[in-house]
Amino acid sequence: MIDSNPPLLNHYGALLRNSNEPQKSRSFNDQDNNNTVVDTCELPLIDLNGLKSCNVRERMACTAAICKAASEWGFFQVINHGINPDLLRNMREEQMKLFRVPFEKKVTCGLLNNPYRWGTPTATSSNHFSWSEAFHIPLTMISEAACWGEFSSLREAINEFAPAMLEVSRLLAGILAENLGHPTDAVEKLCDASTCFLRLNHYPSCPKSKEEIFGLVPHTDSDFLTILYQDQVGGLQLMKDSKWVAVKPNPDALIVNIGDLFQAWSNDEYKSVEHKVVANDKVERYSIAYFLCPSYTTMISGCKEPSTYRNFTFGEYRHQIQEDVKKIGHKIGLSKFLRKGTYTTTTV
Repeated sequence: MIDSNPPLLNHYGALLRNSNEPQKSRSFNDQDNNNTVVDTCELPLIDLNGLKSCNVRERMACTAAICKAASEWGFFQVINHGINPDLLRNMREEQMKLFRVPFEKKVTCGLLNNPYRWGTPTATSSNHFSWSEAFHIPLTMISEAACWGEFSSLREAINEFAPAMLEVSRLLAGILAENLGHPTDAVEKLCDASTCFLRLNHYPSCPKSKEEIFGLVPHTDSDFLTILYQDQVGGLQLMKDSKWVAVKPNPDALIVNIGDLFQAWSNDEYKSVEHKVVANDKVERYSIAYFLCPSYTTMISGCKEPSTYRNFTFGEYRHQIQEDVKKIGHKIGLSKFLRKGTYTTTTV
């Protein structure tokens, strides 16, 4: 039988052998003593129909709920977001078809200039290893039909899905910007459709216990805003009040989270929160993330003075993250590098 899944267990075993680690639960950092979940949470749930209400108070209450969730949680859910459920289902079906392609073909097919990733090639120890595979798709590639080969139906699905996700992300980014006294298009001017990207994620079932292996290691997102469409398997966890909590899936909702750039631009008014995915030993999991990003040359500065962070380009920040991953196996984080007076400028 041809296997579509990557050889994750082999890679994981090699990391254990090469690092002489004991086979027991390992931590990512001092905060993450283990993968044990203290609570299951329901993220703030916001009905975007409130923004269309004829009642001014209802519109203001919806806007306030979005801004409060971005400040206090860094994560929230939205329903009645305007994306057709049939479009979401079709996108999921195309995603599943792509991941069911034999592993060797995924590695060698050259689809979209080789965006396929699996495991964590830079991992130097097992606690930096992610039990997952993904296609990282720049949205500049949608128009290039020749790059899609036999996956033309996936291209058609993304061609509808990506603009719909962009519309939701711009709506929310506009509300968050206006709350800080800026025009609703302040973030939109920094991020256009061509600089955003999709990440199609697949988390195969894992024969190890979920306390032992991450589906995706703890991290923050390095964009402005992420919109996540996930299945109902669960596994997403976030850091809240210094402990990990599991996010209960909602079949009608999209998950929204603040990225590092929005935290920096807002001078810490909005929070980019550490999150992870826990591996599942019984069933596979699928998700699709839409990342609202600027170009690499875009300068990010605080929305008002005095600014918490020094000015930096998105490319400079991404380069620093890549260097961190190469050296220590994971991203250090926004505040340790970009607070004024604590950052050594890197040439890109």
